[in-house]
Amino acid sequence: MQFNASIRSKEMRYAVRDIVIEAKKLEKKGKKIYWLNIGDPLKYDFRTPMHLWNAVEAHKREAESYAPADGIPEAREAIARDYRKKGISVQSQNVMIGNGLSELIWIAMGVLANPGDNVLLPIPNYPLYDSVSNYLNIEKNNYCLCEENDWQPDTNDLRSKINKKTKAIVVINPNNPTGANYSRKTLKEIADIAAENKLVVLADEIYSKQTFKGEKHEPFASLAKDIAVLSMNGLSKNFFATGFRIGWIAANDFLAENSDIMDAIFKMGRGRLCAVHPFQYTIKAALEGPKDFLKQYVSKIEKRQAFSSKRLNEINGISCVAPKATFYAFPRIELPIQSDRDFVFDLLREEGVCVVFGSGFGQKKGTHHFRIVSLPSIEILGEAFDRLESFVKKHYS
Repeated sequence: MQFNASIRSKEMRYAVRDIVIEAKKLEKKGKKIYWLNIGDPLKYDFRTPMHLWNAVEAHKREAESYAPADGIPEAREAIARDYRKKGISVQSQNVMIGNGLSELIWIAMGVLANPGDNVLLPIPNYPLYDSVSNYLNIEKNNYCLCEENDWQPDTNDLRSKINKKTKAIVVINPNNPTGANYSRKTLKEIADIAAENKLVVLADEIYSKQTFKGEKHEPFASLAKDIAVLSMNGLSKNFFATGFRIGWIAANDFLAENSDIMDAIFKMGRGRLCAVHPFQYTIKAALEGPKDFLKQYVSKIEKRQAFSSKRLNEINGISCVAPKATFYAFPRIELPIQSDRDFVFDLLREEGVCVVFGSGFGQKKGTHHFRIVSLPSIEILGEAFDRLESFVKKHYS
């Protein structure tokens, strides 16, 4: 071949989507696929609330043009107000709206670290952080989430990984892929570590409204006023509007007053002109409008998660920490396998059950996992887990 893609592009991996290629091939051949891989509620029996669509409809004329690069003023102001209600000091001029969190992760990581620097990433973590790090030549510096402690971050391990090249800590809470909701004690320990070592915290809180009964989400930037925090959130998961591609990033006052990081984020944002204009008008409607649908939707997810973890724990050789938030779980494979990737692809080909291999998220050495989403109906989940159990018995009885 005369024309070759760059080396950096060949390092791009995204396990969540990579498994879909094989699943689609099998589906075309007539095989029934049980889709337990993609975290998109709108592919199942959830709908975007109508008042968000009404907000788009009401602003069609003004939304035909480019938006301001940083986002429309009414949306940025609504975001800042929402943070202040949570006890976080954020000014609207320190908020930028993006095309979903995926875009903002690319921008933030590129601003926080130079090639050769490192950013502390949880393991397991959302795969995009690894891919972005590879592409930008940022060293991955992994700290462990402790499976034996409900997937809480191991703060001793985190502290031990800090070195002279460490620039930031990524905190994903509630967590994808484990479904964990971090305790205030754990988060406070991370905040203290960040302050002591003068590190920025990139707080990915896209599932903040999806905590279950008895659980409360603690916004990271609310823990102390003397820590530098970039908070990220959006409409995709908290407001069941994945197709809108609306997210935001905000610097708390301490970061804004003590760095040029937010200025650099705005500069990067100007390079892509703007986030999608029409859907920016849904931000104020979402944050300040009715939220009755959330209680119903999260309750439905909680029931499906409870069913999933119970059913998974009934399968010999599979164990699952019960999630306390989100629609994800990260079951452990305690069987004599060499590769969870091979396990997952064999399960897909034989039984049509599509999950994501744990190595795509990172995991503690010597362990094997896979990620599921509990978004399908309990009936569909039950059929999928029956097939998983049959597969395990067939190959590992």
